[in-house]
Amino acid sequence: MSGVVSVRDGLNELSRLAPKGYALALRIQYQSALKLEVTYGREWAEHYGRNSYALCDPVISWGLGCEGVVRWSELVDYPDPHDVIGQARRFGLLYGMAVSCGCQESRTIGGFARADREFTDGEMERVAEVVRALHELTRPPRSLTEAQRTALRLVAGGCRYSQAAAELRISESAFKARLKAARERLLARTTTEAIARAREHNLL
Repeated sequence: MSGVVSVRDGLNELSRLAPKGYALALRIQYQSALKLEVTYGREWAEHYGRNSYALCDPVISWGLGCEGVVRWSELVDYPDPHDVIGQARRFGLLYGMAVSCGCQESRTIGGFARADREFTDGEMERVAEVVRALHELTRPPRSLTEAQRTALRLVAGGCRYSQAAAELRISESAFKARLKAARERLLARTTTEAIARAREHNLL
């Protein structure tokens, strides 16, 4: 049993297990992750993004084709034309591991780093256990409450919050609470994102 009861708890534990940071793409579908969490240092994250290394990262290549856990040092058979792993070392990510789980249509992939030593087998097993728990916790919802659906529909239809609250005969703060609950259920940062995800999962 993982003991992970919330997404935030799981991400906090991964921060403890990977002291030099991590990048975790939860439930990749259509080349986009449901949730992307990156805690690597800002300089490396910006360098990685600026050079579009996701397109040639051996960790991602491995994760798309395999399930399980692997140390970065074991990825010698995977092409690394831009020396992504070598460059990561120059930014202090000296040792790393990767985890991949889930079906091809909804894959979760993560890379995790240390500066002092290789991850032990026990640490790798725990990281993988937490990642699998997060993969399950972020399974798309099969439903929203009627109140949540109505709130999202009104905003999607162009209503301002005060307008929508008046139409439902509730306070504006109660209306905002419904939107917040819908965002949390859909793992969306904004209401616009929540509306898009609800439509994607045929919940509106």
